[in-house]
Amino acid sequence: MDFSVILDSIDVYIEGLYTTAWLVGLSLIMGICIAIPLAIARNSKNWFLVAPTWSFIYFFRGTPLLVQLYLIYYGMDQFYPVKDTLWENAWFCALIAFVLNTSAYTSEIIRGAINGLPKGEVEAAKAYGMSPFATYRRIILPSALRRALPAYSNEVIFMLHGSAVAGIITILDLTGAARLVNSRYYAPFEAFLTAGLFYMCLSFIILFTFKNLEKRFLAYLRPLESK
Repeated sequence: MDFSVILDSIDVYIEGLYTTAWLVGLSLIMGICIAIPLAIARNSKNWFLVAPTWSFIYFFRGTPLLVQLYLIYYGMDQFYPVKDTLWENAWFCALIAFVLNTSAYTSEIIRGAINGLPKGEVEAAKAYGMSPFATYRRIILPSALRRALPAYSNEVIFMLHGSAVAGIITILDLTGAARLVNSRYYAPFEAFLTAGLFYMCLSFIILFTFKNLEKRFLAYLRPLESK
């Protein structure tokens, strides 16, 4: 194993790490903002809300992220003049694909958490005289988001790993950095192993963060320790 290849290319990996971090982070923030209304609409009894929401979720959960990225990056100019617009930028297309993909998965996670809430919490809110909007804002969503943390941590990891497809459309993320290093030095083992180690470090940080969040926000669900 030639460590000089890694040392000489560390700046390329740092740039790729930065791109991966902000691209995934921004996608997750925007995705959860879209996912919450989707989850509420999916639980609605109004068919005009349920049908388009179900179709959106089914499409983005039922097709590979790479296919979605290709449709947006290569196929958008079939319907929309992309010249001199943000659609010309590969990072923008990747961001749109990631946001739509993660919002579909996250909405189902939140919907499952909402449906799993104890009925007593909702009934207590109704008995207190809260409106449906206030019940969602004060009771249902805070409780559901806390309970969704373990499942959502998996979605964050999957989104991090799925972001590797961004390198296919010329974005210099971690995987793109590994491809560049491999093309320079013809050292695939060193190039992709280093990228894998960076992904592992990011995954560890994510898992550690969510573990602490779960300890803080789900403490009330743990059984009381016997004295």
